[in-house]
Amino acid sequence: MHENKELRDPMPSSTVSGIAPVYPSNRFSVAPMLDWTDRHCRYFLRQLTQHTLLYTEMVTTGAIIHGKGDYLAYSEEEHPVCLQLGGSDPHDLAHAARLAEARGYDEINLNVGCPSDRVQNGRFGACLMADAALVANGIKAMKDAVSIPVTVKTRIGIDEQDSYAFLCEFINTVAEQGQCDTFIIHARKAWLSGLSPKQNREIPPLDYPRVYQLKQDFPQLTLAINGGIKTIDEAKEHLTHLDGVMIGREAYQNPGMLVEIDRQLFGATTPSVDCVAAVEAMYPYIEKELAQGTYLGHITRHMLGLFQGIPGSRQWRRHLSENAHKAGADVTVLEQALAKVAQQYRESVI
Repeated sequence: MHENKELRDPMPSSTVSGIAPVYPSNRFSVAPMLDWTDRHCRYFLRQLTQHTLLYTEMVTTGAIIHGKGDYLAYSEEEHPVCLQLGGSDPHDLAHAARLAEARGYDEINLNVGCPSDRVQNGRFGACLMADAALVANGIKAMKDAVSIPVTVKTRIGIDEQDSYAFLCEFINTVAEQGQCDTFIIHARKAWLSGLSPKQNREIPPLDYPRVYQLKQDFPQLTLAINGGIKTIDEAKEHLTHLDGVMIGREAYQNPGMLVEIDRQLFGATTPSVDCVAAVEAMYPYIEKELAQGTYLGHITRHMLGLFQGIPGSRQWRRHLSENAHKAGADVTVLEQALAKVAQQYRESVI
């Protein structure tokens, strides 16, 4: 390890008195999570934080290019939003990236971290770490095709290929040949067989120092860290070493943590978000979606953890879980659920 102990300032002061510093959106992001970070989830999370970079679920290039559904649908209010692609064919990646840019996405990310069998069979995800040249070709093809940023989300290794030298070779190849300057690194290796995706998020040990070391050895790159991060204080600590932090499950299961992100990590001077007001801000969106045939439960399922730790949160969750799926369920269900927790929430934040 290098002896260079110089740390990055987690909250540099503004050069203009009274004006909050400006940070890139990837300073803090919510991870792409299959079945979770759909467009309804992202719209809801945007009510809690204006600056956080939000990711789509992983979408395959085949679905975008050949699928019958609109896999690129999102609301303008979701910006900044990043599309995560699954794929490895450079031509298809470039095609999908062009379509995404035309739809207004702010960024494209290539999945080189998911270890599931289904993903491996499609020749994308974590298994691509074994073929850095192919990843580089895909990134280069996308960068040549679009003007928006193109990034990589990966692991620190796969199977027995888990040495620091292997990781450095992968990063160097993709950075040099693919001209990629931004990597989000899940600080665990992935086992490509024998573990489920869920187990791969929990069993392989975290190695944060290895990611810190990458920043020392590749200071010209923008590096963000992911894996096991649960609090803003933990995020601040990582930001003394790295350029960005990505949180996944904790942000989904306890979205109330996001209300302080803009102030504490982006230097915003606006008041902290009120969670009750955030729910009420969803009403017009929900009414519009219901009118288009969306089921209430498809939206409210992402909101269940909002009041975690607040008296009344169990009643909030139960009312939504028991009623949002019923025929004809509308905003009234949400209003009734909110009444079970709003006063306790307001008292808790005074």
